Amino acid sequence: MYHGIPENVEVRVSAISGRGLWAKNLIKAGSVIISLRPYSFALASRCLDSHCSSCAAASNSGLLRCTGCHTVRYCNTTCQTNDWSFHRLECSALRKWAKSAPSKNVSVPSDAVRCLGRILWQKKKEGFDSSWSKEIDALQSHRHSLHPRVVENNTHLAHSLVRYLGLSSPGELSEFGILSAGDLADLISRFVTNTFALTSPSLTPVGVSVSPLVALFNHSCDPGAVIVFPRSSRNPAEEPQMQVIALRDISPNEEILTSYIDTTLPRSLRQAALKETYDFTCQCELCHDDNKIDPREAIWCPKSCGGMCPAPSDESEIYQCVKCRAVVATPGFIIDALRIGQEALEKATSIQDTDHDKALQLTTNIIPILVSAGLTPSCHPLLALIGLHKSFLLSSLSADIAQELLDETIRTAAKHYMGLSAILRDGHPVRAVALAELGKLLAVDEPHPVMSPPTNIAFPPSGPPRLKAAYETLVRARHELIIGFGRNNDGGELGRNIRETVVSLEKELGVWTQGIHNTLQDLLNSPQK
Repeated sequence: MYHGIPENVEVRVSAISGRGLWAKNLIKAGSVIISLRPYSFALASRCLDSHCSSCAAASNSGLLRCTGCHTVRYCNTTCQTNDWSFHRLECSALRKWAKSAPSKNVSVPSDAVRCLGRILWQKKKEGFDSSWSKEIDALQSHRHSLHPRVVENNTHLAHSLVRYLGLSSPGELSEFGILSAGDLADLISRFVTNTFALTSPSLTPVGVSVSPLVALFNHSCDPGAVIVFPRSSRNPAEEPQMQVIALRDISPNEEILTSYIDTTLPRSLRQAALKETYDFTCQCELCHDDNKIDPREAIWCPKSCGGMCPAPSDESEIYQCVKCRAVVATPGFIIDALRIGQEALEKATSIQDTDHDKALQLTTNIIPILVSAGLTPSCHPLLALIGLHKSFLLSSLSADIAQELLDETIRTAAKHYMGLSAILRDGHPVRAVALAELGKLLAVDEPHPVMSPPTNIAFPPSGPPRLKAAYETLVRARHELIIGFGRNNDGGELGRNIRETVVSLEKELGVWTQGIHNTLQDLLNSPQK
């Protein structure tokens, strides 16, 4: 039934997890397990001006704008032609939506609405009994057991879809094979449950996508494979290319598992997210191993022995370092710090697009509190706050950059990678991208390099030592990118860019080394007085 299943993978049914995909032969880390174009995708509204609506490429120059709807853009006439079979229907719907929108802020429907519209138009085009339509209809629906908040969101999405299609009521959806309110609820539930984020080569979300085959992979909080969009094809018509990459060696007859959620979250938040959206309780080893401390929920030993303690969650319990058995004396203070940190994270996340300065001030003020409470860099919410703080600092960098801001951004990027490396395996795309970001920051020309920095300043180095640190960091990043974005892809677009930077740094270091050699040679050859 499923189109595109490779020969070394097969569909099986498990008594625990239902349908899934199993490896028939050994799959090595970094191997591309599946590579396909999503059945449907749509760009986020904020990306419509900066990305091609046919191949999802980010533009370094101007894009061609559709002269009909003035909403979507394309790389060139080839991409526009490739997309026309569906955009001709979408174009009219976008114009009508914009005309009836109460304000400019809502003049474009959400990516979810636009993606659903494309799915229905294609089902109608392919035929309701076609294999394409059957694969969409076979997606898992949880509409009978959804969280009330999800039901409310789904209802709003359904009403928006009806309006987008130019209909006055759900009863008019029969031309799309939707004959009842239950059919519409199932469509929306299947979409929400099985949607994947469409991401850039550096993992920035740029839209939504749907692939019935990729949706067959079951979940683990410690996955053996990841889903990425590395932009590996030289043919734009094949992009966006959705790929499932092996993070580690996968044995024959082993189920291939991906993750549905952010696995840097602690167990309680992971389980809550899975239950709300996917209606199941994860049974993976990470969720059920109570014999060791999870770095996502850990603090440093109060006696500074180098060991860790479980992050306190109940003042009435005793928490000890697993290494020296030292007791945490102030669990209440740490519990309060964790609560304040979570509140700050939610607040900063919610206002980051509307009040950047206030969000930056929040992360700047709260991170030191969590550090003073003894949270490890990998502990939630400290890790998430550090990552958010890094993004704010990166967006503050400009051509006229200050040395202090650059150095602070580098230190924050290093802390972020340190936290990620404690919980994500070598080669995980999130970890690989973070290391690449650190390396690129180290490679930025310093406004005011310190040739002889004080000995108490360990990081970041300055002058030639910083250049060497950038080179070594990017070499490591390239190794991880090749795993996370595919060996055959050369690490994807990002991996190829890092390779070029590494080559450039090698030349720069070579010139510097040769210059030192020539200077020493001149000193040796100069006449002695």
